[in-house]
Amino acid sequence: MNRSRVFSHSLALLALTGTLAAQSAQSGKKMTPEEVHQSAIVVDTHADTPQRFVDQHWDFTSPLEGGMLNYDSAKKGNLDAQFFSIWVDPEQYPGDRAAFRTLELIDGTLEQVRKHPDKLRLCVSADDILQAHKDGKFAVLMGIEGGHSIEDSLGLLRDYYRLGVRYMTLTWSNTNDWADSSGDIDDPKVHHHDGLTPFGKQVVLEMNRLGMMVDISHVSDKTFWDTIATTKAPVIASHSSSRALTHAGRNMTDDMIRAVAKNGGVVMVNFYPAFIDEHWREAWNASRAERQKDYEVAEAPYKAKGLPIPFFVDDQVDRKYAAMIGRAPFDSLIDHFDHIIKVAGIDHVGIGTDFDGIPVPPAGIDSAADFPKITAALMARGYSAEDVRKVLGGNILRVFREVQADADHTEDVTIRAK
Repeated sequence: MNRSRVFSHSLALLALTGTLAAQSAQSGKKMTPEEVHQSAIVVDTHADTPQRFVDQHWDFTSPLEGGMLNYDSAKKGNLDAQFFSIWVDPEQYPGDRAAFRTLELIDGTLEQVRKHPDKLRLCVSADDILQAHKDGKFAVLMGIEGGHSIEDSLGLLRDYYRLGVRYMTLTWSNTNDWADSSGDIDDPKVHHHDGLTPFGKQVVLEMNRLGMMVDISHVSDKTFWDTIATTKAPVIASHSSSRALTHAGRNMTDDMIRAVAKNGGVVMVNFYPAFIDEHWREAWNASRAERQKDYEVAEAPYKAKGLPIPFFVDDQVDRKYAAMIGRAPFDSLIDHFDHIIKVAGIDHVGIGTDFDGIPVPPAGIDSAADFPKITAALMARGYSAEDVRKVLGGNILRVFREVQADADHTEDVTIRAK
C-alpha cells in the first residue's frame, strides 16, 4: 500500500466516524459523550482472553463468568476491534514448547471466528477493521506477547504473520535469547544482552518488512532505545502506562513516551491498578510473600501430575488479594491518559486494557461495557470529540496502516477463518 492510499483510507475513516459530528453541527448541538463514543471506532490492543478459550473451553459469546470481555460486553461498550494476546508462559512451556502453545492459542482464537461467522471476523489490516465495522461484525485480531514464541526463528515469525498475527511484543517479563525484559532486568541470575542482540535487530527489521507492528511493552529500557534506533516503522506500546505517575518498571518514562511520539507510534494505556496507582502498587507488592504461599498450594495438584499450570489457577489467587486491597480510583486511570497526552500529544495515545490478564480493573470499569466512561471522563477534562475519537481507536488505526504501508507485502497470504 503506498502513501497516497494511506491518505485516502484516512479520509475514509474520517468520513465514517464523522457522520454524527456533521449531524450535530447541522443541528447546532454539541455532541454528548454517548454520541461521541458511538461515532468512534474503538480498538483495544491487549486482552488475554485466549487463555480462557483454550484452558477453560469458554466461548466468546457466553456470559462473562468472571471475565472482563465477551461479545455482549464489547457490543454494549461499542468496542469494535480487539487484539487478542497470544501469551505463552515461559515457565510452563519452555524452550521448544513455546511454539506449540503459541499455535494452540492462535487456533483457539481462530476457532471462535469459525464458530461465529455471523458475529466475528478475523481482521489483518486497518481496512479490515473498518469493513467489519461497516458490516456489523466484531473485529478479531491477534498479537503475540513475548518474543520467546518464535523460538529464535524468523521462519516462525513469518508463519505467525501468515496465520494473522499483526504485532509482537519483543519480550514478556522474561529476557529471551535476543532481547532484555524489564521483568528480570535486575535479576543477577539472568543472562542479559545489554538490550537487543544483532539477531534481535534482525527480528525488528523483519517485522518491519512483514508489516507486523513492533510492540515495546515489557522490554527493558535499553531494549526500548535499541528498538527505536533500529525500527523503520512506527512502534506501539500495546499495554503500558506512565512511570512518572506510577513507578513500575513496566511503565514508560516521559523520555520514552516522547520518543514513541517522535517515531510516529502510539502508547496504549494499561488498566492494571499496579501500573496506574502508586498506592495500589505498593499494597500489591507488600502482599507478594503471602501470595506466593497461596500460589504454591493452588499449583500443587498440577505439579504433582507434571501438568502445565493454567493461567486461571494463579489468577484466582491474584483476584483474592486484589479484593483485599480494593479498587484503584477511576481517576488514576484517566490521569495516565491525560499525562501521556500532555507528553506525547493527542495523536500518540490509545487503549490497551490488559483485560482478562489482570486481577481487577480500576473502579468503575468492570468489563468492556464500561468503555463509554472513558469517553465521558476525557470530555469532562476538556478533550474534544475529535481528540477522544483518536484515543479510542483513530491513533492505532493510523499506526497500523502506516506499518503495513511500509511492508513489502510478499507475505500477504493469510489463512482466514471463514
